[in-house]
Amino acid sequence: MSKEIKHNCRSFLGTAAVGIVTAEMALMGNAHASFDKPKASELRLAPIKQINAAPLDIGYYEAGPSNGFPVLLLHRFPYSIDSYVDVAPMLAMRECRVIVPYLRGHGSTRFLNSKTPRSGQQSEIGADVIALMDALKLNRAVLAGYDWGGRAACVVAALYPERCTGLVSVNGYLIQDIAKAKLPIPPSIESGLWYQYYFQTERGRAGLIANRREIAKALWIRNSPNWHFDEATLDRHASAFDNLDYVDIVIHSYRHRLGLAAGYPPYEEIENRLAAQPIITVPTITLDGDADGIVPATDGKSAAAKFIGYRQHRVVPSVGHNLPQEAPIAFAAAVWELASKKH
Repeated sequence: MSKEIKHNCRSFLGTAAVGIVTAEMALMGNAHASFDKPKASELRLAPIKQINAAPLDIGYYEAGPSNGFPVLLLHRFPYSIDSYVDVAPMLAMRECRVIVPYLRGHGSTRFLNSKTPRSGQQSEIGADVIALMDALKLNRAVLAGYDWGGRAACVVAALYPERCTGLVSVNGYLIQDIAKAKLPIPPSIESGLWYQYYFQTERGRAGLIANRREIAKALWIRNSPNWHFDEATLDRHASAFDNLDYVDIVIHSYRHRLGLAAGYPPYEEIENRLAAQPIITVPTITLDGDADGIVPATDGKSAAAKFIGYRQHRVVPSVGHNLPQEAPIAFAAAVWELASKKH
């Protein structure tokens, strides 16, 4: 291993979970059996770089060689780049160039213009990925994420397949069908989405301002009943919520997706294309955690028509919604499979 990669890994490592989950190893097969969780321990991902990727000045972590195969790892709400504290060094040791950006409204990512609308709609989050790739001069990359981050990756994979070498998406096809947002879903799932309805109200906005860490903790417990995180882990993620734009972006995201807030004109054309629920043609691996407290695991068949070409669906045992942090070996193996092979 090169000195550069060793240094990047040491600076990136977070608190590693004890042991290796046997079920994760079974999912990977012999080709990926050499993945191990990092053994070093530090409090957070560092150092953070900044890059002008208009309309944002994006904060991001980078690991691995600059000429390595590009991989972007994308987080969700209410989490941060720390979801990839184990995944990123695994991929860096395989000599991938790993980029882990803070999404808009999180961490050190800032708007370049104070007048830019603080939108959280899916088209803009996807466009942010393209802007970051352009700023970093990355023509193509494997895009991997969950929830908001997975949605951004799906948007790019569907609309700009020439920029996406492969896609890893937790919970499958994540492009929102806003036209159907008012249709009810089973009460057992609706009850887990309480925060989405709470955020439609001004009381919900006030609650997010006052209790962003506590709301995250409540969601984590529901989302991942088998993940026994500690307060230090929550604190590391929650520090990313101190961003001045956090509340505005989260509120707009949940109001827009339910059809209760308008989108912004510069992204209308992209939203119209997403409304057609475009097909994803790039090589894809979709993952479900079978202990996900918000999105029940499936066999992947219901979304199969949304993918053309190579696609595998895997269910990771005993894992919840924050799959990259709960099952980093399984997640890293899926990314590496797409980064290392041509389909």
